[in-house]
Amino acid sequence: MTILYLDEYRKSLEGKTVFIACKEGILRNYFTHIISDIKFLYRQKVRTFFFHNISNRFANQKIFRELESRLFRTQIVRVPTDQAFYPFVLNYPEPANKIIFIERSHLLGPKGQPVNTLTTQKALENLDDYRDIISNENLKENIVCICNKIENNSIERVHIIPAGKKCIKNELFSLEGSGTLIANNFNETFETVSNENEIRIISSILKRYRGLGYLKPRDKTYVLNNKQSFYVAKIDDIIVGCAEKILIDDNTVELGSLAVSIKFRKQQVGHFIIQAFEKEIFQQGIKNIISLTRNPLLQNIFLNLGYINKCPKSYEHRQKQSPESLMFIKEK
Repeated sequence: MTILYLDEYRKSLEGKTVFIACKEGILRNYFTHIISDIKFLYRQKVRTFFFHNISNRFANQKIFRELESRLFRTQIVRVPTDQAFYPFVLNYPEPANKIIFIERSHLLGPKGQPVNTLTTQKALENLDDYRDIISNENLKENIVCICNKIENNSIERVHIIPAGKKCIKNELFSLEGSGTLIANNFNETFETVSNENEIRIISSILKRYRGLGYLKPRDKTYVLNNKQSFYVAKIDDIIVGCAEKILIDDNTVELGSLAVSIKFRKQQVGHFIIQAFEKEIFQQGIKNIISLTRNPLLQNIFLNLGYINKCPKSYEHRQKQSPESLMFIKEK
């Protein structure tokens, strides 16, 4: 079950303008769910525009009336039949903070895996790897247009999400999201845990890694009892990852509980957490950092950041506690 963090995400969305764009076939199939999500958005004080391309025929007047009556706080825009749908939305004269394109499928990467987050640089570098899934349009051309708009600061962020129940709500108010976010303006911070809401989010992130077998049990009670040792990585003031400071001896700290939200994996957040943790620990006068992990992705990150895969004799007692993990060490 997807966990929503309404209070946390509402702060970044309140007062913003959001375009929601959906083509006719998808709108007809998911009408009730889409209407429900848009109504939810304006209850969160989000200014909403809804774009569709249903033809202006007598047979469709009932749908138009229902849209107007149920979305009375939303500006409804019909894309003319002689206009290309995506360019019309992207070039609409009213400025938007976010554009959400509701599609039939997730944006997929080169190996068929869902893509959660992209910068414009990565999107443009991998154009040939993405599948043509946006209706019958050419996804590559639309991605180029989207990236150009973001790089020109015409749009802050674009979301491409698969249609479904609560698809918009899950995309904007959960850690995992439901589709793909394309953006460049991520504001990253690294700080100590400050309240119980942050503890709740950390516990949720750690739970997923525990299920993969990469972390020892770290439930909410553990985090609460050790909150002075936990740090959080935030993007736009929303927690996306965490790390734990574990004292080994007077000169050594272990970097533990390193985890990143699903939506921001493979987006350099792990690098950011490790480097921010290093800076914090070395400023405290600690000379050595060790970390143990079974996660192949983290193992590669440590090596790329100058850590050495070894186990000095003085840390053998720690290695024995996690015999299946590799130890990495960095000295100041």
